[in-house]
Amino acid sequence: MKRLLLIAFAVLFAAATVFVVPTVWLQPWSVDHLYARFFITYLLRHPQVLTQMGVLNGVPFGDWRDRLDDYSPQGELDDIRFLQENLDRLHRYQRSKMTAEGQLSYDVMDWFVTDMLNGAKFRTDDYPLNQMFGFQSELPDFMLNVQPLRSERDAESYVRRLHDFGTAFDQTLERVKERERAGVMPPRFVLREVREQMEKFVSKPPAANDLTTHFASRVDSIPGLDPARRRQLAAGVEKEVRDTVYPAFARTIAVVKEQEGHATDDDGVWKLPHGDEYYDYVLASHTTTRMPADTIHALGLRQVAEIQAHMVPLLDEVKVGGRGFGERMMRMRKDARFGFPPGDSGRAMILARYREILDDASARCDSLFGLKPKAKLTIQRVPAFKDATSPGGYYVEGALDGSRPGTFYANLHDPTRTRRPDMRTLAYHEGIPGHHYQISIAQELKGVPMFRKVLPFTAYSEGWGLYAERIALEHGFHRDAYDSLGAFGAELFRAVRLVVDTGIHRQRWTRQQAIDYMLANTGMDTAQVVSEVERYIVMPGQACAYKVGQLEILALRDRAQAELGPRFDLKRFHDVVLGHGALPLTLLEREVDEWIERELRAARMQSKG
Repeated sequence: MKRLLLIAFAVLFAAATVFVVPTVWLQPWSVDHLYARFFITYLLRHPQVLTQMGVLNGVPFGDWRDRLDDYSPQGELDDIRFLQENLDRLHRYQRSKMTAEGQLSYDVMDWFVTDMLNGAKFRTDDYPLNQMFGFQSELPDFMLNVQPLRSERDAESYVRRLHDFGTAFDQTLERVKERERAGVMPPRFVLREVREQMEKFVSKPPAANDLTTHFASRVDSIPGLDPARRRQLAAGVEKEVRDTVYPAFARTIAVVKEQEGHATDDDGVWKLPHGDEYYDYVLASHTTTRMPADTIHALGLRQVAEIQAHMVPLLDEVKVGGRGFGERMMRMRKDARFGFPPGDSGRAMILARYREILDDASARCDSLFGLKPKAKLTIQRVPAFKDATSPGGYYVEGALDGSRPGTFYANLHDPTRTRRPDMRTLAYHEGIPGHHYQISIAQELKGVPMFRKVLPFTAYSEGWGLYAERIALEHGFHRDAYDSLGAFGAELFRAVRLVVDTGIHRQRWTRQQAIDYMLANTGMDTAQVVSEVERYIVMPGQACAYKVGQLEILALRDRAQAELGPRFDLKRFHDVVLGHGALPLTLLEREVDEWIERELRAARMQSKG
């Protein structure tokens, strides 16, 4: 018996070795094992992403919870090498021998990694410090809104991550200086706004900084934590803010001030060493199409004219006058009936109103969607330290383990700027049935590789958000002509983006030209327009993805309706679009076409039967 047990153990050990060694170090036996290794290895290389996704939270091991990502130039190069190695391994598998779902997974990973590697040539053509999503605001935001504080271990990780702020800021400054040597520097206004944002963040004493007060407000609710230990941890946070965080900000402010002195006022990426080629790349990456910039510009002009043609009769109906379209829309939005009071009372009213809108939307979606997420949706204000330069709202996905819900962040910097006719569409886009539905359904998919649940494709996700707005408009979510004007106005805003983004980066419009065009064609107030235009300057191409994605989903729906006739089912169409996770538009088109063919084949079989 002992001999048999030894033989069995030897066989099992050999089998495990044959399986484990290729999976961990060499070419995995199965492409699914490659996907798993790619996903896990990528997360371990990016511990902040691991925390944000809620993967491995609560396990008794893992020093990744104490670390920040590697922000150095070498870290960027290591990521590129990691991607190339995994793409090479992927191409060693025979796609033709895979199932249809397996081929889709292969194609999604192939598209994503190839796109990332295509962008490696332009690694130094972005702006690590910028007023919209720059490192200087995103890292504190991560600590305030993503870093968990549910246990003593979480609290210890909070302190240790603050201790690494100095290293992370210095690594980022290495990248900033690398870009400066390559001739890449943000426009002067970007540097000024980044500096002002940082100066505001460090303007309070360390004990009153958001990082310190946030920790103090949460640590008391950690169960089982000894009072003396709470005080010790809180003192550690304040010490790190004073001795590590503030000096790191000071070093960064000094570099930004120096760059302000010799930056230019040229806004488009055409000014960069690879400017035109870089813009072609970001357009293709964000839209997941090959549409040239000039084609997108012309599309935008057509869409602006068509949407305004729908809106003018509504303005006539509600008797809003003015000398031009932009002025008429601005007068409508400024109507005192549609405003909120300043201060915290207005903020509370806005958040409550958003909750009402989303609860109503959730009930209305029962008849439109088969797939619906289990994840909850919460509503919070954009953190005050960054709200002056943030968009009107955005969505942050929940944790995969359910420990953190999806969150719709509303910008309440100035409550008087929130207008009631605009609120529904923003809530539908960011929340229900927009990003919260799309992203949460993807996270909850069964039987697909983990990377399929989390990969972002801008044209798909933002196209879905804009399509969700259209669904709400088509199915009676809006209550009156003012709500409809708000809905059309939001769609017009995305059409204008096509014109303005390509205008700045391909046609060399100035910042002021873009602002003037947007004011004339949207009716948005000047502060909103300035914030938007400045966003496009530091995020080239991204704003074009919304309308391109929406138009593709609408075109696919029209095709399905035309080919399926009475057999077309909107719920089933939505299930197909949402049921595979985010996809490049070319792959989404393929999935919809295959669904149409299956439906037609089923209809033919029924007719024969």
